[in-house]
Amino acid sequence: MNILIVFAIPCYMATVARSAPLQETLVEGAQFQEIVQRSRSLIQKILLSIPDTHKSCIHTQTLQLVSSENAKLVMMASTIGIPSAPLLSENLPLETNLKRMSEGLQLLRSLLSAIFPRLENKDKVIGLMADIRDLVVQINKMLKMAQAEAVVQPSPTPMALRLPGQYDVQVAAHLTLVQLQSFGQDTVRCLRRLDQSNDEETES
Repeated sequence: MNILIVFAIPCYMATVARSAPLQETLVEGAQFQEIVQRSRSLIQKILLSIPDTHKSCIHTQTLQLVSSENAKLVMMASTIGIPSAPLLSENLPLETNLKRMSEGLQLLRSLLSAIFPRLENKDKVIGLMADIRDLVVQINKMLKMAQAEAVVQPSPTPMALRLPGQYDVQVAAHLTLVQLQSFGQDTVRCLRRLDQSNDEETES
């Protein structure tokens, strides 16, 4: 077993060493950079629209977008059936981060799709869902370019949330928007690292 580990480590390190220059070349490409710019524009649009969307559909005064009270709703999120989006990190490999971005955005869009029919004001939520869909398309384009082999992206499964009353609907919408805001901020940081124009601005 120890011998296998000794041989496996150099092989893994060699694979990482070979893949790093390839990823760097991919990221620096004009087509990839164009998609990064479109993605950054879309995620900024999404983040800017979240406060107005929250205000339009959340009428319970105790549910505030930025509040320490949100941490107390963790148990209710579990009861309703709201899962957490995957974690993003600037230290993860490019393909892993892009895959998690796509999965997280699709998860959050599926949550909004399950909630919005029960909301009184739907317009801003529908617009937000459309922007998330457009961003997923861009992220998947980058993911396809980053993958060594073609991989079919699974379609998101419909969410079955437990929403017996209107307060549950309000909490579900609130928690989804809070999570979208946090996930969106992590997405901004990861996309910023991929944006070569930032380096050019720094150098100039």
